[in-house]
Amino acid sequence: MKVSSAGIMVLLAAAQAASAQGIDPRDIRACTDLDNDAARLACYDRATHRDDTAAQRDADRTLRETGVFAPGSATRSEVAASEASASNPSRDRDLLDSRWELDPSSKLGTYNLRSYKPVYVMPFFATSKQNSQPYSPNPNNAVKEPAHLDNIEAKFQLSLKTKVWEGVFGEKGDLWVGYTQSSRWQVYNSKESRPFRETDYEPEAMLMFGTHYDVLGWDGRLLGIGVNHQSNGRSDPYSRSWNRIVANLGFERDGWTVMLRPWWRVPEKFKDDNNPDILDYVGRGEMQVVHSWNSQEFALTLRHTLRFGDDNRGSARLSWSFPISRSLRGYVEAFSGYGESLIDYNHNATYLGVGLSLLDWY
Repeated sequence: MKVSSAGIMVLLAAAQAASAQGIDPRDIRACTDLDNDAARLACYDRATHRDDTAAQRDADRTLRETGVFAPGSATRSEVAASEASASNPSRDRDLLDSRWELDPSSKLGTYNLRSYKPVYVMPFFATSKQNSQPYSPNPNNAVKEPAHLDNIEAKFQLSLKTKVWEGVFGEKGDLWVGYTQSSRWQVYNSKESRPFRETDYEPEAMLMFGTHYDVLGWDGRLLGIGVNHQSNGRSDPYSRSWNRIVANLGFERDGWTVMLRPWWRVPEKFKDDNNPDILDYVGRGEMQVVHSWNSQEFALTLRHTLRFGDDNRGSARLSWSFPISRSLRGYVEAFSGYGESLIDYNHNATYLGVGLSLLDWY
C-alpha cells in the first residue's frame, strides 16, 4: 500500500504525542494530570471508551484524507467494532455493566461518585388517601391524634453510590456504598407551616460480582449481597426503621433490565421494634423491570409479602422519564399499595407524581 508523506507525518505526530504523555489511557485518574485541554479530553475519551465510536471515526477520517487508508478500506475502528460485535453480541445492551463496572475493561477505580436510584423533584405528588394517623402494633409507635395534612404535596429524591474497594477477591467482586434520601413535603399546607411530612434515609453497602449465564434468553449479568438500613430519623411515636440483608440478581436483554432483590430482615426485640409487622405489608422482596426505548425510560417495581390469604399484600410503582433538554428530563410516577414511604409501611393508598428528573435508572 502506498503511503503519502502527509500520512507518514500524521502517524509520526500521533506516536510522539502518545510517547510524550507516558500514560495508560485506561487509567482515568491519569487524565487529570494533563495540562493540554485536547490531550486531556482525548484521554478521558479513551478511558471511558468514547474513542471506540466518534473520536476514532474522526481519526480514521483524517487518515483517509491524508491517504493512509484508501477509500472503501476497513479502518482500525471498523475492524475493532466488527470483532467486538462478533465476540459479544450483547455489548450494546449491557446496561448493568455501565452502572456497576462489571467487566474488567469497565473498571474506573474507587471513589468516583455515581448515580444510584433516580434523582428527581416532583412539585406535584398527590394521594387518594393521606395517612393522617400512622400506627404500629408497638404501642410506642401509635399516633394518638390525627394530623391535618393536604392530599397534594411535593416529593424529591437524591441517590448516589461509589465504589470503595475494587477487586475484593483478587479480580472478583467490588464493594459499593450507596445513599438514598427521599422526602415528602407539605409545601402547600400553609395552615400547618408547610412541614416535611416524611423523610426516609437509606444507607447501604453492596458487594457486587459480574456474571455471565443464560436463563431463558436473558443474560445473567450481576450477583450481589448487601446490608441495608432504612429509617426516618424521627422520635416516637413517628419513628420507623429496619435493617435488611439484601440479595441482588441482575438480568438483561435488548434494552430490558430485570433486578430481583429478595431480603431477610434483621430481627429486633419487640420493645425496640417500631414496625414489627413490616414484612407483612412492604414485603419480602421486589422485582424491578427497566426498559429503555427511544430515549425514554420506563420502570416498574413490584413488591410482595410472598404470602397468601389475609397477608397477600404488596405494591406497584411505575415511572416514566423522557428527554426535555440535555440532561433534564420529565418524570412521572404512579404508586399503588403499601409502603410508599416508611411511615406509611402499613397504609394502603394510590399516589401520582409529576416533575423533573436529572438521573434515571440507566
